[in-house]
Amino acid sequence: MIVNAKLSAIRGIKPHEWIIRFVFGGAVCVIAGLIAQRFGPVIGGFFLAFPAIFPASASLVEAHEEQHKARAGFNGTNRGRIVAAIDALGTAMGCIGLAGFAFVVWIWLPRTGSAQTFILATFVWLTLSVGVWLLRKKRVFRRLGHAFR
Repeated sequence: MIVNAKLSAIRGIKPHEWIIRFVFGGAVCVIAGLIAQRFGPVIGGFFLAFPAIFPASASLVEAHEEQHKARAGFNGTNRGRIVAAIDALGTAMGCIGLAGFAFVVWIWLPRTGSAQTFILATFVWLTLSVGVWLLRKKRVFRRLGHAFR
């Protein structure tokens, strides 16, 4: 699998889909802020780390895939679910890197300068994210078979 980005896909996103993502992401941030006010910034930070736009994006990815298959004359329900599951797997892998980033910032920021902390946290994020991706490539798909390939 080669990681790539299709910037042309951005043009295919409808305005109401941008609004859904923005509203949902904003709502998650507000809820995290309210939790932080009530239970403190450490607990609130855990909720802020929630990938704010993931639920909206997953449902939109599923719907797009179903529509794409329907235009070709097929039932795209299964394909939509598989694509949303792959998206969820990628999000989970990214969250591991994000948790490492947050941990480094939490531990090091009070002790050192922000530039050094940011550089170290970014290195940890990159190392964890790439490491989890490589581990997934070697182990996870052997167990799941070819369903997600």
